[in-house]
Amino acid sequence: MTERVSFSRKMRKIRDVLAENMKKNRHLKGLTQEQLAEKASVSSHYIAMVETRKTFPKPEMLDRLAKTLSIEPYQLFSVENDPNEPSERLHNRIISEMKNITVDIKQIVKETIKETINEECKNKKV
Repeated sequence: MTERVSFSRKMRKIRDVLAENMKKNRHLKGLTQEQLAEKASVSSHYIAMVETRKTFPKPEMLDRLAKTLSIEPYQLFSVENDPNEPSERLHNRIISEMKNITVDIKQIVKETIKETINEECKNKKV
C-alpha cells in the first residue's frame, strides 16, 4: 500500500512531492536510505540527494526506485487534496448527495418494476 502526500497548498514543487513520497514509501517498507540504495543499486548519497530535493531522477531511475519500493512510478508523484479546502468539501458533499440519489433511484426503479409486474399479473387474470 502506498501513502500519499498531504496537499495543503495550491501548488507544490514536483521535487517536494517526489521527495516526500519517496521517504514515506521507504519508511512504509521499513527501509533506511542505505537499504533502499543497495536494493536499487545506487549510492545512499543519491537517495539522500533525492529526498532532500537536491537532485531529480531520470525516468529510468524513477522506474527503478518505484520498482524497489514495490509501487508504480506515478505513485511517486501522487498527492491528495486537503479535505478542508472549500473545493474539496464541495466535491465530497456532491459525491455524498449523488450516493443518496443513487439509493433513491434504485428504490424508485425497484418499486416501479414491482408495480408493473403486479399490474401485468392483474391484467392476465382478467
